[in-house]
Amino acid sequence: MINAFTWVFLLALGLATATRLWLALRQIRHVRAHRDAVPRTFAEAIPLGAHQKAADYTVAKARLGMIDVLLGAAVLLALTLGGLIDWISAQWGRVFEAQGLWHGAALFAAVVVLIAALELPLSLYRTFVIEAQFGFNRMTPKLFVVDLAKQAVLAAALGLPLLILVLWLMAKMGDLWWLYVWIAWMAFNLLVLLIFPTFIAPLFNRFTKLEDAGLAGRIEALLHRCGFRASGLYVMDGSKRSSHGNAYFTGFGAAKRIVLFDTLLSRLAPPEVEAVLAHELGHYRRHHVWKRMALLFALSLALLWGLGRLVGEAWFYDGWAWRAAAPRSRCCCSCWCCRCSPSSCSRSRAFIRAGTSSRPTPMRRTTRTRPSW
Repeated sequence: MINAFTWVFLLALGLATATRLWLALRQIRHVRAHRDAVPRTFAEAIPLGAHQKAADYTVAKARLGMIDVLLGAAVLLALTLGGLIDWISAQWGRVFEAQGLWHGAALFAAVVVLIAALELPLSLYRTFVIEAQFGFNRMTPKLFVVDLAKQAVLAAALGLPLLILVLWLMAKMGDLWWLYVWIAWMAFNLLVLLIFPTFIAPLFNRFTKLEDAGLAGRIEALLHRCGFRASGLYVMDGSKRSSHGNAYFTGFGAAKRIVLFDTLLSRLAPPEVEAVLAHELGHYRRHHVWKRMALLFALSLALLWGLGRLVGEAWFYDGWAWRAAAPRSRCCCSCWCCRCSPSSCSRSRAFIRAGTSSRPTPMRRTTRTRPSW
């Protein structure tokens, strides 16, 4: 049933999608306009050929990103106004009790898997066409499948218990269910931050202690000057998937560690590596990590509070064209759709790829060894 909320939803989706496409087109035009000349700042260090390769790579990724935006909008419309969630709910209603906990869990999981499957072709194209075309890809089809399987298992192991807990809290905690769900969500995120360095990351990569005593000494001196305590300095075998050179911080508290990709160490001299980490430590000194976490938790609280107000309103579900699903299942899916829409910074792949998407935690920063203009 189309109502005023339907038009608000369509307007918001249309504006968000158009804005992202417009920004991508602006980026493409700007990069193309400056493709044939290296910026003066880098003219002595970067040859024109490398600059043009970086520009072409940026354009290729931006174009694929535009397709990703359009796909996300189309999937969101199909799930909501297209009635796909209702249809999936009806199918699971033949297996589980329509108002039951397991029905809601099955519905939500099916939506997540469906979105991940629809995004898989783009992921394949990104890895084996764009990355390979520009000489960055080292991922093999076998490794891609193994990674995908690990991500799916990890997402199920971490996500399904959380999902069941959320649905149970929605059913048992009364009008304040949204507050309890928020507390559970915060605890889950903090737990993942804590266990990621030692339990999750090693499932995908091999980590070894930094053996270069000279570089380790420089980094430790830098950390001491900045008041940053890390549990260790590690080198990750990032070269088995990509030739990109990266570095990141991960974890928090006593579990903080610094990870350097082996590709980064093979390209940069020790003073350059120290400069890269000095930039990242600036985020630590300016408390950007905790500010970002506070903002994310505040926004999630606001979203859940809003859903708490809307969960009993029929017009809210009618506006999305949802009729068959149980209220708590629909509310859970509406929260998911809000996160997956083009207006959100989070993409739907974040849940199904919990194993690897946990790497970009608030403690992580990625550095590039090539120009990104």
